[in-house]
Amino acid sequence: MTAGTATSAVLANVQSILAENTTVARRLAADPGAAASLDAMAAGIAAADRVFVLGAGRSGLALRMTAMRLMHLGLVVHVVGDVTTPAITAQDALLAASGSGSTAGIVRAAETAHAAGASVLVLTTAPESPLADLADVTVVLPAAQKQDHGGTRSVQYSGALFEQSVLVVGDAVFHTLWQASGATADELWPRHANLE
Repeated sequence: MTAGTATSAVLANVQSILAENTTVARRLAADPGAAASLDAMAAGIAAADRVFVLGAGRSGLALRMTAMRLMHLGLVVHVVGDVTTPAITAQDALLAASGSGSTAGIVRAAETAHAAGASVLVLTTAPESPLADLADVTVVLPAAQKQDHGGTRSVQYSGALFEQSVLVVGDAVFHTLWQASGATADELWPRHANLE
């Protein structure tokens, strides 16, 4: 394989991945309940005293990016599992992502948050799942589940489209809240890390 061939194969895959993400956005736009769920998720984040984020593996990494952006906006945000994460209360929100909606640790955390009276906000592909059952707001992302190897929703490997969708939706929620805040980019900038 020559360098030119490798580049054209990679570019073709970039186009394929972007097309799949565009398809997710179109499916969300066509779903009559998706807009209300997305707006309710943004409102739940804005109303919370503190936002706790939780996801496993790559979904968790995508939510960490959302956590950072929400912190830049001035919200108090904690990543579940960090040693400085406090107890969740009824004034808080748990933002959780699980494609299957049945990841044991995430379901247990949602049960704890629910029992504490916190708002549970969920991103998943599985509306009929233990995690969705615990949620105050469920956004169903029309992406392939991790074990869906049939290629009907995505040609990508093992849940990649879901994880990308979590990132895009997280950025869209942040962007919506930022626009509503009226803050400028210069006003957010001082919250960026300076111990790098």
